Amino acid sequence: MSDAASEKRKLIEQMLEMQKKFIEFEHKNGVQPQEYWMSQEGHPLYQYKDKYEEMSARVIDLAHAEKDSKR
Repeated sequence: MSDAASEKRKLIEQMLEMQKKFIEFEHKNGVQPQEYWMSQEGHPLYQYKDKYEEMSARVIDLAHAEKDSKR
């Protein structure tokens, strides 16, 4: 497995774990829009959206690099 494929796989595993934790939190507590979009430091969803978007963009870039295609 190439370094890029390995990185992509690790990122996907991390993203799936993040989704699992988000769903668990949502089922226990519910999620208000402001919690998702503007949560404060210390909140379980603090920077969740930004981190997830950053990781997903990296996965897309790695997938394009694998296929030698462009976004």
